[in-house]
Amino acid sequence: MSLIARNRNYRLLFSAAAVSNLGDGIAMLAFPWLATLITRDATLIALVAAATRLPWLLFSLPAGVITDQFDRRRLMVQADTLRLLLTVGVVALVLSAPALPLADTSEHVLPLIAGLCAAAFLLGSAEVVRDNAAQTAMPSIVEKSELEQANGQLWSIEQIMGQFIGPPLAGVLIALAVPVPFVVNAAMFGIAAWFMWQVVLAPRPPIELPKGFWKQMREGIDWIRGHALILRLAVMLGVVNFATMMSATILVLISQEVYGLTAYGHGFLLTAGAAGGVLGGMIGPRIAKALGRQWTVLLTLFIFPLPFAILAWTSNPYIAGFALFLEMFTGMTWNVVTVSLRQRLIPDGLLGRVNSIYRFFGWGTIPLGAVVAGALVSSLEGEMLRESALRAPYIVGCVITVCLAVYGAARLKLP
Repeated sequence: MSLIARNRNYRLLFSAAAVSNLGDGIAMLAFPWLATLITRDATLIALVAAATRLPWLLFSLPAGVITDQFDRRRLMVQADTLRLLLTVGVVALVLSAPALPLADTSEHVLPLIAGLCAAAFLLGSAEVVRDNAAQTAMPSIVEKSELEQANGQLWSIEQIMGQFIGPPLAGVLIALAVPVPFVVNAAMFGIAAWFMWQVVLAPRPPIELPKGFWKQMREGIDWIRGHALILRLAVMLGVVNFATMMSATILVLISQEVYGLTAYGHGFLLTAGAAGGVLGGMIGPRIAKALGRQWTVLLTLFIFPLPFAILAWTSNPYIAGFALFLEMFTGMTWNVVTVSLRQRLIPDGLLGRVNSIYRFFGWGTIPLGAVVAGALVSSLEGEMLRESALRAPYIVGCVITVCLAVYGAARLKLP
């Protein structure tokens, strides 16, 4: 009998992740596409992307303390409920805007971008708490021997819903009317909250936490400092995510200006990456079992530069789709190994705090990648053709990930 069939709590978590990530997948296309309807300025569009991920830099550490102090299930329910309300606010913002698209000289551009950034920031803040609680709750839902299988299945459905179904569906919904994808997104968050409300977690053993935020955080810092491998993996993930966000931020502009895709076509381009993520989630555990953790992680590191090199060169959307497929397959395989490893090694009473420190390093660089990508393109537009400027972040990402692969081969030793 499959894990989903025999474990009710995991089935509910799986279902909540499915519908929540469908909403995220719709938003993944709808937010940047809405930004391009407001302005064509690469810097302003990058600010919207950065606002979504900035909370991982600002709030990862507090989220860890909160996760270890409070009921993790309740935190997930509250976070999804808040995301529902915030997404309704985005609908109101769109309905209050003048007819889209706007000219860059319009007086409404800056207020609308500011409102979009604010909404994206608040949605990202709720996501920080929700995702940290979900990841730290996993060892309480399945046996440790099932972690790779559980994580692989969960991430596969997240990819299917979030990137395989969500983006092209968003393209269809945008064609109906710009506010429609955000209405559907809000509904998905409500359904996810309802699923999580039904989860029953075993009572956690009482733990003695020192009084005061910094003292509690210090326990997590001391643990990760004493485990150089986990800290090294966190920093390396931060480098990968920085480069990946540079790529993702500019992709919507390349998709429109180089590949000539509509919102619907761009959505299908993103599904190519999702297909890679699904396959990585499904066979990543088998690869890790066959090759071992060490060789699996090293293999992913040496594949990481290839998608950047392909995207820096191609003008063919099908080849670009292959690059995104390879990128997501490799990233998912990396996650299957490294997340399961730290879920095993970190004590439950510290899992929220150490996980938050890990994500501070691993995800805190994402908004920086978005800002750097936008600034790089804007600064180079005066020096070279627009298309060449748009390709520059991919060249930088390729160089960064090549250096990271060399470092990993020299310094990584996984048990």
